[in-house]
Amino acid sequence: MFDYETLKLIWWVLVGVLLIGFALTDGFDLGAVILLPFVGKTDSERRVVINTIAPHWDGNQVWLVTAAGALFAAWPIVYAASFSGFYWAMLLVLFALFTRPLGFDYRSKLDNVNWRARWDWTLCLGSFVPSLVFGVAFGNLFLGVPFMLDDTMRITYTGGFWGLLNPFGILVGLVSVAMLTTHGAAWLMMRTDEQVFQRSRNAAQIFSMAYLITFIGAGLWLWLAIQGYSVTSVIDFNGAIDPLGKTVAKNNPGWLANYAHYPIMRLAPIVGILGGVVALLGASTKRSGFAFLGSSLAITGTICTAGFALFPFLMPSSIDLSSSLTMWDAVSSHKTLGIMFVAAAIFVPIILLYTLWSYIKMWGTVKVSDIDDNPHGLY
Repeated sequence: MFDYETLKLIWWVLVGVLLIGFALTDGFDLGAVILLPFVGKTDSERRVVINTIAPHWDGNQVWLVTAAGALFAAWPIVYAASFSGFYWAMLLVLFALFTRPLGFDYRSKLDNVNWRARWDWTLCLGSFVPSLVFGVAFGNLFLGVPFMLDDTMRITYTGGFWGLLNPFGILVGLVSVAMLTTHGAAWLMMRTDEQVFQRSRNAAQIFSMAYLITFIGAGLWLWLAIQGYSVTSVIDFNGAIDPLGKTVAKNNPGWLANYAHYPIMRLAPIVGILGGVVALLGASTKRSGFAFLGSSLAITGTICTAGFALFPFLMPSSIDLSSSLTMWDAVSSHKTLGIMFVAAAIFVPIILLYTLWSYIKMWGTVKVSDIDDNPHGLY
């Protein structure tokens, strides 16, 4: 079995993969539903949008549950601190996500224009809010979260929900919304035709440009105006859990020190920007697969950019620098990580295979005629 240091690195990578998997899969259905009232002008067109994601949306959200479970198992102190510090934000996300199954199941129960229109906007809002809040939460990690640990590892949090809505956090939230909406628009381009395809193509062009502007803008802000953290004392990479056994200083220029120390990390923002450009070009030339590839690269590059910039920090503290949690000292035991690794090595490939199989079996263009010919058997 791997040594403790290697397992810590492996689980840092695996949790990142789970977050990327969630953003790639649930991201396109969040983005598609954000666009629901705009790319679908008739009831049949809106049902086309819903039925492109109908076989997948609930399975996609399992990635979020799995990522949260892995966070709890691999980094329990981070889980405790984040679910305390972001409590109201997470409740907001949870209640927003509640509206999605309700909307999908009840929207078409009544043949009433007002009933369906209200559910359409509820679904749109229920997808927009998580997309925004996820980005806002990531943005606040770079600013530091107002928490501290005492000698018994009890967490004291001094912030509030409204404090999360600062200018930089909102900007990163807009990066998230633009990125996922581009992904959803590219998905709709692949799965629809005629008017829905054309409106989705227009949306992909608009939001890919918005993504590029906000992503580059957030990066410049991070570089020029936000002071990053660094660990200034020696950490025992194979040591036991001891989050307070280190010294942290604010001497990292804009969280970008890792890009100087590890030049290969610079590929992440390059991939993010390249993905946005590819998505824009794919939408402009009506190449839906190309656009979806670009949005997928943008998501992967964006999440990797954030993770590489923060490394090794998982949850920096803004009020007690030494309480900042890193992947080295806020982690589970060696045995726990080893058992989890064996389970992940067995089950993650199985999950990936049956997920791929389900997408292959459910693939195809959803047309307005399909909805009109089957008014009761589809969403």
